[in-house]
Amino acid sequence: MQNTDGSERPATAPDRSLAVPDRLLSAASRLFADRGFERTSVQELVSAAGVTKGAMYHYFTSKDDLLYAIYQRVLTMQMERLNRFAGARGTPRERLYGAAADVVHTTVDNLDDTRIFFRSLHMLSDDRQTAVRKERRQYHERFRAIVEEGRRSGEFRADVPADIAVTQYFGAVHHLSTWYHGAGELTGAQVGAYFADLLLSGLTPDEPGGADPPGPAVQ
Repeated sequence: MQNTDGSERPATAPDRSLAVPDRLLSAASRLFADRGFERTSVQELVSAAGVTKGAMYHYFTSKDDLLYAIYQRVLTMQMERLNRFAGARGTPRERLYGAAADVVHTTVDNLDDTRIFFRSLHMLSDDRQTAVRKERRQYHERFRAIVEEGRRSGEFRADVPADIAVTQYFGAVHHLSTWYHGAGELTGAQVGAYFADLLLSGLTPDEPGGADPPGPAVQ
């Protein structure tokens, strides 16, 4: 992530406790977010990671492989976490709250990767773009299934289409990287709680004395 004034962050020493692939992914995430994928050279990547070009090409055949691996890392992590919330005990309301807050929190925790996702997806090959979009769609469908369950049980408003609720929510989540920065007043967890509250408020049927949105179903 760039500094709040738009300047690049100063270079940091590579964390040599990490395995080589992880060091390369960490360096690529920072450099692609700061400079852009196309303006980052392989030499800059290996220098920032503290490895040789030979070491990089042992694990990744190109910059494109690194870019794709960044997408895969975030998508896999968020899908695994969503599956935990979706499969947890509790009402649809409780599980949706947990999932909605979590995707914001993990997006903030991986803000560089999020910025890269929307800035550089078009740089991938067509087949890899298709694969990434398919995985993202699977995530949204899993999330929407919780909304649909709540509509059927009467916990959520039947007059709000699940597609509309999910599309609106992720439209807001996807814009986090354009305005959120770590120097602000709110943590990622706090922003996630506000986002989840707003989603649940919009889905909750009007009832006098309704309860506040619940906390996450799982940690």
